Amino acid sequence: MNPVRAPWIRTRLRAAPGAACALAVLVALTACLAAAFPRAGDRYEDAGLRRAVERARPASTSVDVSAQQPGLLMSQEQREEALRPGTLGRQYAQVLAGVPRPLAVDPGQSTYGVRTAGSLPAPDPWLPRPSGLPPQLTLAAQHGLAEHATIRTGRLPRAGGHVTAATAEVEAAVTVETARSLHIRAGSVVHVPGVERPPLAVRVTGVVAPRDPGGAFWATEPLLRSPSLVLAPGPDHDTYWRATLLLAPEAAPALLGTPGNLWRYWQLAPSPAVLRAHQADRVRSAIASLEAGPALGRIRTATDPSTTVSTALDDVLTGFTQLRGGVRPLVAVAAFGTGTVAAVVLLLAGGLAADRRRTELALLRARGASLRGLAGRLFAETAVVALPAGALGLGAALLAVPSERATYAIAAAATVTAVACAVLPLRAAAGHRVVRLHAGRGDVTSVRPSRRRTVAELTLVVVALGAVETLRRQGTSGDQLTSLAPVLVGVVAALLLVRLYPLPLRGLARPAARLRGAIGHLSLARAGRTSASAVLPLLALLSALTTAAFGGSVLTGVREARDQAALLTVGADARIEATGALPRDLPDRVLRTPGVRAVTPVSITYDARPTDLTQSVPLAGVNPSRYAELARETHIGPFSAGELRRGGTRAALPALASPTTARTYGTRPFPVRLDDGTTITVRITAVRARTPAVTGDNFLVVDRAGLNGPASRPTALLLTGTHLDGPALRGAAPASADVQLRSEERAGYVDSPLQSGAERVYTAAVAAGAGYAVLALLLSLLRTAPERTALLARLRTMGLTRPQGRRLLILESLPQAALAAAGGALTGWATIRLLSPGVDLTAVALATAPSPAQEAALHTDALSLAVPAAAIVLLTVGVSAAQAWWTGRRGAVAELRAGDTR
Repeated sequence: MNPVRAPWIRTRLRAAPGAACALAVLVALTACLAAAFPRAGDRYEDAGLRRAVERARPASTSVDVSAQQPGLLMSQEQREEALRPGTLGRQYAQVLAGVPRPLAVDPGQSTYGVRTAGSLPAPDPWLPRPSGLPPQLTLAAQHGLAEHATIRTGRLPRAGGHVTAATAEVEAAVTVETARSLHIRAGSVVHVPGVERPPLAVRVTGVVAPRDPGGAFWATEPLLRSPSLVLAPGPDHDTYWRATLLLAPEAAPALLGTPGNLWRYWQLAPSPAVLRAHQADRVRSAIASLEAGPALGRIRTATDPSTTVSTALDDVLTGFTQLRGGVRPLVAVAAFGTGTVAAVVLLLAGGLAADRRRTELALLRARGASLRGLAGRLFAETAVVALPAGALGLGAALLAVPSERATYAIAAAATVTAVACAVLPLRAAAGHRVVRLHAGRGDVTSVRPSRRRTVAELTLVVVALGAVETLRRQGTSGDQLTSLAPVLVGVVAALLLVRLYPLPLRGLARPAARLRGAIGHLSLARAGRTSASAVLPLLALLSALTTAAFGGSVLTGVREARDQAALLTVGADARIEATGALPRDLPDRVLRTPGVRAVTPVSITYDARPTDLTQSVPLAGVNPSRYAELARETHIGPFSAGELRRGGTRAALPALASPTTARTYGTRPFPVRLDDGTTITVRITAVRARTPAVTGDNFLVVDRAGLNGPASRPTALLLTGTHLDGPALRGAAPASADVQLRSEERAGYVDSPLQSGAERVYTAAVAAGAGYAVLALLLSLLRTAPERTALLARLRTMGLTRPQGRRLLILESLPQAALAAAGGALTGWATIRLLSPGVDLTAVALATAPSPAQEAALHTDALSLAVPAAAIVLLTVGVSAAQAWWTGRRGAVAELRAGDTR
């Protein structure tokens, strides 16, 4: 009879399908999260870069390639030919081809042409002259007008015949704004001076409206779209108009007959849609090559030796890179924390599988199985489940989070899959190096750490101390080791707590022995028999709690920094301010709008000039009682109302001043001249760094009752309340008044997808870390579940009741849960206190938005410490109670088997 050999992998998968499915789900979920993280980072960084480029003015982001007019050494025909559209178009194609990658150009917004650099006076008397000065006009023959403009009246300009420098008349178009401001209509003729020839007549044939006024075609040179009223130099403050007339591209040679300094230009608009954040440094290198590098040489060869390239796009990229440099390290902290917890969960899952099959593997070793062969079979068995699961998780991440790069996602998913495949064989190889059927006790109170473990732990302590010190000195701008600092602190704390864990158990054992009943003593004895390998679940819990505490404090600090910055900017929950006096009945109208609780009128003079009249200081006149209440409620420079009340009618007005103003003028009385010409005498009696009415380093606040005339009329209202209605306030305020809401100001600080995306990814990482910590706790309890189930079954045969069994399991699990909770809260607090000097939240909280607030510092958030710690204890108690209840429902016969080693 031939023996039948059963396939190892199929047999093992059929023997434990539930464990295989659980492993597949764990690997797929972890691989999906690991692969999604770098792609999510790429997405919000790319969106932040596109927003930065789009929000910058086209005049800053466009690449201006320009060359002077053809030289006088060329013949007149050659000079005219160099300005014609055919020549410029061929050069434009060569310029586009010479732009180095990855800088991409948007052909739809890019253009080329000829314009006069100097303005030409238009002497026509029918043109408006606000101060008697003639308008100054720029003539531009720009390619692509038909594609970027809509004709309102007339038609587009054309060039009749062969245009030369001696052509007497050309056609042009103007925009709607230019026509309205300069009183131009279709058919108007404008004259500009000529050189060695009569003035050039420009006939306006049409009025056009830009199709995309904010696009680079129109906005790179704002005068193309909108005229400007310019202040002429001199003491008379004369003004004159500046505008642009749009000629047909074929009419460019006629500009050689004018005194305007001609420039040929090729205007390149970058394409924000194809910009990628990971290519920002390469784009800056491409710009440097265009401005003064090999690319500039190629462009000069194709156009003219005098060609220059200029752009401010590199400044926009530098600002984005600085913002990203402040955001990335904070997100990396959450990523490392969550990655550590996920790795621990994978190790716990492998350890659980190895413990479940300890007897089977020991028997195989006793029957002659080699360590290498056993590890290889276990690796193949795990790979059959993990590889498809990892590929599935990777595919889900690639579909759920679209992004251009997939390299980092594939590497992350492959790392997760490799760890999942290697844990079980390595753990089995480590536990079965020596052939034995029964392992000795591995209690945490009886096993002494080896010298190798002590050396490894001391090494980790040194690395953690170095990371913490580096972060405190250099901030989050250092290498990845600084982002690992919170995780390393959690690792050191876990190792320390595992060593200290037996001490309280030994201290409690003797008092518990004196108690009536065996539950307390038995639960402490059971807690002391916890496996020495409990460092893994404790490490997972501490890493998750530290990451949650750090992350919660970061998010709370960001929120508080924005609230404080908005409050300092507005001065209250809302502000209504005008350049002149507000209506007398406005406070009553505003007080009746929804949500307004109190109104504080303030008269503000921004150009008050003390003493020698050389320096202006903002001066606010207030009602001392109401203003002191506002300052106390907003916590912006609180003071006592009595400090602003004047003792007599002839005494100097008491004033509250900023430290800078107090240092400048001292405490002696000094005169202050107001805008209306009146003068008051003030004396500084109180000094505060900030005040609600005025922002900045210089201010004076006095009693409004001491002011006379227009200076005493309120020019601003500071409102306090909840859920203020912005439209209602704007409806009640005069049309000329500016209405600011604290809530709107706060929303303005989140002005980049880089900020909001980083916050979302940070929150998701912290939440994922918390989920993995719960899973680690469940795996650690599941690992000891069979042993505890058998214990309850045996004790029930000795008279243990169900309530006593429930109390026993709860009390047994409480020491380790309480240790993890208390240690996690303490570690989180210590981590924040240690690392806060090196963590600046300004990049995430306020970014580039102007704010009177200083740096946003990291502070401890009590809820972020207490809530996760309490959740760990409650979850442990709940799982133990559920296990006791479930065990009580099952019979004890199945658990009382002879020869069971549990």
